[in-house]
Amino acid sequence: MITLCEAAMDVLSTPEAVKKAEKTRQYAQAWRAGDICNIGHADLPARPARSERPQLLAPKDMPKRAKAGSPRSKIALLHALAHIELNAIDLAWDVMARGFDLGGFTRPKDFYDDWVKVADDEAKHHLMLEERLNALGASYGDLPAHDGLWESSEKTAHDFAARLAIVPMVLEARGLDVTPGMIAAMEKQGDTETAHMLQIIHDDEITHVRAGTRWFEAWCAHHGKDVEETWQDLVRTYFNGQLKRPFNHPSREEAGMIRDWYEPLAEALNDLEDVA
Repeated sequence: MITLCEAAMDVLSTPEAVKKAEKTRQYAQAWRAGDICNIGHADLPARPARSERPQLLAPKDMPKRAKAGSPRSKIALLHALAHIELNAIDLAWDVMARGFDLGGFTRPKDFYDDWVKVADDEAKHHLMLEERLNALGASYGDLPAHDGLWESSEKTAHDFAARLAIVPMVLEARGLDVTPGMIAAMEKQGDTETAHMLQIIHDDEITHVRAGTRWFEAWCAHHGKDVEETWQDLVRTYFNGQLKRPFNHPSREEAGMIRDWYEPLAEALNDLEDVA
């Protein structure tokens, strides 16, 4: 019987995006059904397998977006989101299977339940976006994509708390901030199908950020660390960007994110950028 870590290794070693998503959904169903019940272990690759397409570029080399509201612009947006979701699939499996030094903290079954759900949701999102791209005459891989998304995994490969602090609690939380604007834009264009799809993604992402917050708090409690101070220190250490306003406070609050954690840090990062 396959272990959860072996399932993770299989997904991470699968280059084709649709197959990666489909395998994820199958393994998630098997976990929920009890057909996968052992965690096991695996020697994870430094990077997940990827197809030749899309071409991966540095963020600075990405082409400029087309005019807002144009079919080309919509395709570019959905393609970028599909790329984010593909990376999110791999990140969810990676945090389950990576052999972090946890300092005595143990990941209980509830942890794996949460992150299997995250992986399953991200796979669902990628397949939804691919289907919508197909309806618009496009497909994932048609456009270049930036290669900065996996950097957060590489930087935090040795630090479980940092991985949670950066991936769900910074990067996915940012999605909560920007997705409502995308939904409003699609509704303005009369594209209710895309707007509905983006609403599903937004609502699911609240639970993903909540999973990150929940297990970050558990890790801090085990080690006797202050959640706010520890999170802010890790963001300053591992996140090169800045926390951008406006924040979607209601969705962040629903996800367990407290304003006192991120508001002062956004101000501090902005102040440092102004000085530079």
